Amino acid sequence: MAQTATADERVRQVGILRRWLTRPELAAVAGAILVFAFFAIVAGDSGFLTLGGTASYLEVAAQLGVVTVPVSLLMIAGEFDLSVGSMVGAAGMLIALGVTQFGWPLWLSIAAAIVFAALVGLFNGYVVIKTRLHSFIVTLGMLFALRGLTIGFTRLITSRTQIGGLDSATHGSPLRPIFAGTVGGFPVSIIWWLVLAAIGTWVLQRTVFGNWTFGAGGDPDAARNVGVPVDRVKMTLFVCTAVSAALLAAIQVLAAGSADVLRGENLELQAIAASVIGGVLLTGGYGSVVGALFGALIFGMVQQGIFFTGVNTDWFLVFVGVMLLVAVLFNNYIRKRASEAR
Repeated sequence: MAQTATADERVRQVGILRRWLTRPELAAVAGAILVFAFFAIVAGDSGFLTLGGTASYLEVAAQLGVVTVPVSLLMIAGEFDLSVGSMVGAAGMLIALGVTQFGWPLWLSIAAAIVFAALVGLFNGYVVIKTRLHSFIVTLGMLFALRGLTIGFTRLITSRTQIGGLDSATHGSPLRPIFAGTVGGFPVSIIWWLVLAAIGTWVLQRTVFGNWTFGAGGDPDAARNVGVPVDRVKMTLFVCTAVSAALLAAIQVLAAGSADVLRGENLELQAIAASVIGGVLLTGGYGSVVGALFGALIFGMVQQGIFFTGVNTDWFLVFVGVMLLVAVLFNNYIRKRASEAR
């Protein structure tokens, strides 16, 4: 009995504080608190703390966060998808063309955009896996190809690069409140963002697929040797990132009442930056969806916070660059501390 009660010397006890300090989302949570406190002091009287101000930065964060959640999962699995921004433009234009030019019902246009996005994601994943080319190169090519196809086909069909008239064409559709409605004064896109983040967190932390995702990004060869279907995991996540871009396209097109071939520009870089700020390593195998959620929240607060201070919003990119650099340095430090704690 005495032997049973004795603690196993091979098991190292780690304190609660050390466990918290090694969490990947720590930097993003701390950063979000600091950013909120800064703008609450500087721009609190200018509308940042009002219901409208809160809704505005949460909407910006939500539209980025809808894509950032699957992008962060893909990065944890060791891959990138640079085509999500172009996919937003392509899927949005497909929805607009379907409704206004071809006379399709809204549900069919959205379904067509989602199926198209899933096929593009499947293609990206297949090419990456079969050719062993880096996903950065494969999806960079898809970024240009999708944008070019979107501009070319839209001009060919309509002789324009923007399509309006979706408000009148979709008036009364039960799908409009689902994608572009409001709940208590807040855009419904915020609910989409939080639901996707909750699902992503549950999948990553509580399911076998989540363990496979960490394994695929940490050491894919070792993961394959223990039976992890690395290729299937990555293929699935490529499809998820593309479908999330189609979801965002539906939200933006119905909220704005129009589509633009250039919509989604630079979204891929913002999603990657939000993931890195949220603690996801560029090398894969480490990170969290919660961190990516706070990374997107920081984006939203900074972008709208600068607006409320009255400073030229051109300075937004300076904040983003500094935050990205600080996040990478902090994550490297946390990573070393985590390795030493094992």
